[in-house]
Amino acid sequence: MPLNFAPCVVIPCYNHGAMMAGVLARLAPFQLPIIIVDDGSNKETQQALAALVALDPQLTLIRLKQNAGKGAAVIRGLEAADRAGFTHAVQVDADGQHAIEDISALLALATQHPDALISGQPIYDDSIPRSRLYGRWITHIWVWIETLSLQLKDSMCGFRVYPIVPTLQLAQRVALGQRMDFDTEVMVRLYWQGNTSYFMPTRVTYPQDGLSHFDALKDNVRISLMHTRLFFGMLPRMPSLLMRRRAQHWAKQREVKGLWGMRVMLAVWQLLGRRAFSLLLWPVVGAYWLTAASARRASQSWLARVRGRLQARHLPVPANLNSYRHFLRFGDAMLDKVASWRGELQLGRDVVFAPEAEAALSMDQPQGKLLLASHLGDVEACRALAQLQGGKTINALVFSENAQRFKQIMAESVPQAGLNLIPVTDIGPDTAIMLKEKLDRGEWVAIVGDRIAVNRQRGGDWRVVWSPFMGQPAPFPQGPFILAALLRCPVLLIFALKQQGKLHIHCEPFADPLLLPRADRHAALEQAVNRYAARLEHYALQAPLDWFNFFDFWHLPDANDKE
Repeated sequence: MPLNFAPCVVIPCYNHGAMMAGVLARLAPFQLPIIIVDDGSNKETQQALAALVALDPQLTLIRLKQNAGKGAAVIRGLEAADRAGFTHAVQVDADGQHAIEDISALLALATQHPDALISGQPIYDDSIPRSRLYGRWITHIWVWIETLSLQLKDSMCGFRVYPIVPTLQLAQRVALGQRMDFDTEVMVRLYWQGNTSYFMPTRVTYPQDGLSHFDALKDNVRISLMHTRLFFGMLPRMPSLLMRRRAQHWAKQREVKGLWGMRVMLAVWQLLGRRAFSLLLWPVVGAYWLTAASARRASQSWLARVRGRLQARHLPVPANLNSYRHFLRFGDAMLDKVASWRGELQLGRDVVFAPEAEAALSMDQPQGKLLLASHLGDVEACRALAQLQGGKTINALVFSENAQRFKQIMAESVPQAGLNLIPVTDIGPDTAIMLKEKLDRGEWVAIVGDRIAVNRQRGGDWRVVWSPFMGQPAPFPQGPFILAALLRCPVLLIFALKQQGKLHIHCEPFADPLLLPRADRHAALEQAVNRYAARLEHYALQAPLDWFNFFDFWHLPDANDKE
């Protein structure tokens, strides 16, 4: 732990005297100095707090003559902590609803990001009132708009670690909300100030005998006024907020598909179901569309290419070809991803096979197959193959970081998902041997053919083949095609496109096997990649909004791209 890291606990308390003894008992193992701010409580609470302080002289009690609100109490506690020489303060609510046992993890995160606000990201049980849950999601959406970012995952959790000096500097400069509007406003304004937030999942329980100070009328008015202030405060800050994230090439970015966080998606899905979740898609995607300038430009460029190719072939141009619809389709694909994980995509109702697909995907042959996929359409719909009679185990090769995240979330939430994710950073002999063993057991392997590997060859050259795609040469990875040749198994092209409201799985033979003779290896490899690129373009023009490569696909990273 850094030498200048000195934490304490601040507890704002208003008429929660009966619960404080239990909260302090749960805090005792951490041996942290505790500051209690009595926010003008009744006599019973005053007496209970006085008795607790008498038993433990290490407690500091601050009394406010009149009830000033949670925000005012927290700021008073931070001021006292600052005078006492503390650098960080763990805010804990006095009602005992927080998982106090997670303090160690919150503080560990605070040591890594000492200038940031560290917050719990609530995982609720069935005790949460539905009205509270819906209200929180409305606030989430407003916060994403007010920050032009999805960085702030939950702005209402009262279990957090404040960096004391930046927070007091903010409070001296700006009149913060003092009641139920405080938690959200201080987080948003700290973000504006340059002190972002980091989040850690934590369980939250609403006690059956809990005392709530939320006034449905007054506090909702306060919160509405707060969001109005923050929205208009965001407008002059828009340029600086948009500049906080410089554009990077996709190969040096995290997957956009991690946009909302899979744990949050699954939790909301379980609580609300897909239909309610879909309603949130429009404003959330709108906020992302406004902030993701690089992805928006890539989308607009892609759609311009689509229009040009369709017009050149004298084909009709769909009426809904705009970048917001493109982003919205990507969001809908994320919902399909969750439905696929949860086993809710049903053959016939949600997923159908194109006429040529069922023959190509024949399960009769015992030999394994290589599925050559792409980021065109919902790759996760391949899981529907497991529902076919005699379904096979499908092994999907993905980048290491995403694979570990997928595997952890799926193990926690949907262990029945019939997809085995294999982490890879590069395709080498070890990978080929391992996959060959799986194919020999009759398993299938899926790999995308439209994303170059992050690693380079010695000498700094990218291992790509430049192939004509949408009217211009584009870099395609060599690895998947070399792997297919090494495995000497049937290779199929597979695309899952949203058409007429359903996912249509298109599948066609590509090679059996794919041959790359030594004497003419480069020419054969180039021919194979050219065929793949041609079929990718064919299907992309059928469902252009299903193109999920939101970057300049025709450009390679260079030395100026930031890590």
